[in-house]
Amino acid sequence: MKFKGILTLCLAGASLASYAQTHIDGEEYYKADQLENAKDLLKRSLNNGQTDKAVADYYLGMIAVDENNKAEAAKYFAEGISLNPQYPYNYVGQGLLQLMGGNVKEAENLFKMADKNSKKDASLQIAIARAYDRVDPVQYEKQIAKQIEKARKFNMENPDIYLFEGDQQREAKNWGKAAGMYEMAKSYDPKATAAYVKYANLYTMVNPDFAIKMLGELLTVNPNSALGQRELANAYYNKKEYAKAATEYGKYVQNPSHFKTDENRYAFLLFYGQDYKKGYDYATKLLSEDPNNFTAQRYQFMNAAQIPEMKEQLLPLAENLFAKYKADPKTNRFAPIDFNLISYELQSAGRPDEAIEVLKAGIKEIPDFADFNKSLAMVYIDKNDLTDAAEAYADYMKKIEPGYNDFIQQATFDFYAAIENKADAAKADKYFKAAKENADKAAAILPDNYMPSKIYGDIAKQTAANESAAESAAVADYEKASDLLETMIANNVAEGKAVPGRYKSDAKDINVYLGNYYYEKARNDEKAKLYYNRALSQDPNNEQLRNFVSKIK
Repeated sequence: MKFKGILTLCLAGASLASYAQTHIDGEEYYKADQLENAKDLLKRSLNNGQTDKAVADYYLGMIAVDENNKAEAAKYFAEGISLNPQYPYNYVGQGLLQLMGGNVKEAENLFKMADKNSKKDASLQIAIARAYDRVDPVQYEKQIAKQIEKARKFNMENPDIYLFEGDQQREAKNWGKAAGMYEMAKSYDPKATAAYVKYANLYTMVNPDFAIKMLGELLTVNPNSALGQRELANAYYNKKEYAKAATEYGKYVQNPSHFKTDENRYAFLLFYGQDYKKGYDYATKLLSEDPNNFTAQRYQFMNAAQIPEMKEQLLPLAENLFAKYKADPKTNRFAPIDFNLISYELQSAGRPDEAIEVLKAGIKEIPDFADFNKSLAMVYIDKNDLTDAAEAYADYMKKIEPGYNDFIQQATFDFYAAIENKADAAKADKYFKAAKENADKAAAILPDNYMPSKIYGDIAKQTAANESAAESAAVADYEKASDLLETMIANNVAEGKAVPGRYKSDAKDINVYLGNYYYEKARNDEKAKLYYNRALSQDPNNEQLRNFVSKIK
């Protein structure tokens, strides 16, 4: 098993309570395999008078080994020995380096030196076992077994034994056995933070409630554990219980051993937990401490955008945020929500060209995020740039698996793009053809919906040879659309649902066209009356329609 670091206990006889808080938490993060965080906290603790620097050097050396920086690791181990030659673990670190270099005899001598300086320390035996395991668990299987046996002989209730065996089972993907070992570790030492965290991590995704329960138990016995507080907050986050995650992060960021980067995450969690005012205030506080905190600036704006009372302040926040992004987009990274919120504010302010610039930046930054193209199409519609809208929506369609509504929307955009380009016959024909093709795809999905037939009729009118021909070109398609609409409207009424305004509007337009055709051109009063009455049923107060109907005998 290749283990990312070695678990150890503190110097025999030294009280944990005598260490600086950050040093204790640094050890906890290390034992929980979170080495980058452990390194941060251990380095923070070095200037604290209560920190045993020989212990810190050991942990920092082991982290350097994991980072494949053997020279730095050797420096830490040597420094640790010079500070306290009786502290055995730095000899283990040096032995590990010799073992990694293939110098087995030298490694064994260093492990013996460590053993000589300890007082039957079971944790030290496990540290040596982990060193062998770190290099080659198969080649050194006997040595590992021997060290575990010695550890049990010294103190079979030492939690490090079961943490190591749990890690071995976890590495072999024997999740149940790993859980059993971690359970034993915490049962022998209820304050073995790493046991709770590793136990919980086995279940975070498959059974988040169990992970939350386990971390809650940890904080019951060790309420000041920064690691426990952070892990519990993250467990709630993984379960998508953002409000609870924010509550736990609120406790964690008060802990002296929290990480500055997690302050930004707290503002983020307040946003997703919908505590927008608190999120805005916290992000504003972070900005007052560091005006260059780009992440805090993002969350300040994101939270403010959800607060109605801040409506008037949103535009300058959006402008400043986008300016900061444009100045250094590689460093000041955006998520989709940033581009969307900023473009919305600019569009709402009547500045569509700037909204388009933001959305195009989003497409360049996150090309697979299809909604940018969709939003871009809508901004073009507001600008009355119908061709650009059709092209933007076509790009959106390429990035998704389109459904009925998508094909109808694309057909509609294509139709209006064709009209916009009527002066260019080839271009107009291209868009009319695309409109029909997309309507065909929609009809294949929902053959009983009226919209494809309406679009066919709209195209027939626009492509008719002249105005007179247009008066009859759409009849067949509109008749089918009218019948389908009648059924759809009747179904809504029967189910007690409101009839959508779009149905009413389209029914009126389609049926007036048909009524006019049968009354004025085909001279079929019966059909004319049928379609006028259908139109009137959707707009009963329309006097003009009533007059049409009254003219027919």
